[in-house]
Amino acid sequence: MKKVKLRKVGNSYGLTLPRELLEKYNIKEGEDLYVIENSDGFKLSPYDPDFDKWAASLDRTNKKFKNALKELAK
Repeated sequence: MKKVKLRKVGNSYGLTLPRELLEKYNIKEGEDLYVIENSDGFKLSPYDPDFDKWAASLDRTNKKFKNALKELAK
C-alpha cells in the first residue's frame, strides 16, 4: 500500500503518485486514469473498466460465430 497526499492545484486538487508506481504500471504524463467507485471508497486505475466488458463481448461473439469468421477470413 502506498500513501499519497491530496494537494491544491489552482482551482482543483491533484494527487502525486510515487515514481515506482508510475514505472510499475507504465503510466506516462498526460495519460488517463480511471476512478472506479466501490462500497469501500474508490480505486484509481490506468485500465479502462469498460474495455473488459468490450473484450468479453468480443470473445463471446468470436466463439459464437467461429465457423463463419473462419470462412470470411479465407
